[in-house]
Amino acid sequence: MKPILRAENITQKFGGLVANSDISFELYKNEIVGIIGPNGAGKTTLFNIITGMYAPTSGKIYFRDEDITGLKPYEIARKGLARTFQNIRLFKNMMVIDNVITGLHTQTNSSIIDAVLNLPRNRRENKDNIARAEEILKMTGLFDYRYHYAGSLPYGLQRRLEIARAMAVNTEVLLFDEPAAGMNENETSELLAFIRELKGLGYTILLIEHDMRLVMNLCERIYVLDHGLLIASGTPEEIKSNPLVIDAYLGKGV
Repeated sequence: MKPILRAENITQKFGGLVANSDISFELYKNEIVGIIGPNGAGKTTLFNIITGMYAPTSGKIYFRDEDITGLKPYEIARKGLARTFQNIRLFKNMMVIDNVITGLHTQTNSSIIDAVLNLPRNRRENKDNIARAEEILKMTGLFDYRYHYAGSLPYGLQRRLEIARAMAVNTEVLLFDEPAAGMNENETSELLAFIRELKGLGYTILLIEHDMRLVMNLCERIYVLDHGLLIASGTPEEIKSNPLVIDAYLGKGV
């Protein structure tokens, strides 16, 4: 089976700083895979390369065997690869449903003229966008909140809404950057169950996370970065017992 997403020998330099050094990994369809490591290990930089925010100094990113290295973020999103961010980036003064609809605009074909004159194509796409947004909100358990302002939602539901918006771009692969950041234990447990539901719906998930309980209970495979280097990969059990990972990140109490 071919991977749906793969990185080949990714190196990213910022002047004299090497944020990523010769990193390769593979992600297969309908997997949940984690990337862990201490702060400054290069995890978010790698996400930024995958999603087109940075062009790597060297190396390639392939999505469904297509070279997407250096494409713009919206071009990569249109191909079916979307992400969330470590800091929630919702339109908090807009309703929940409108936040999801903003994610759908990367898929629309109406022109500015269509919108200004409210031509039939624009009206048809608006109707389709509302229907699709409602479908996503039902899938994510947010339908009853669709007319609430995003900023009024509890923190855990705001995280879920950000994921719902990422799902709006006909996504196949979801990249989550520290989805459990700032959550309490109950919210984290609900997030874990929700991500498992996404896998059940056919999504493929790559996540960065510091909450080791979530990572070890959720991920099928884990990659470990330290100082920009890939130092280990394997199942949760293999990672927990890897001396390099214990010394660099987990500590002996894991």
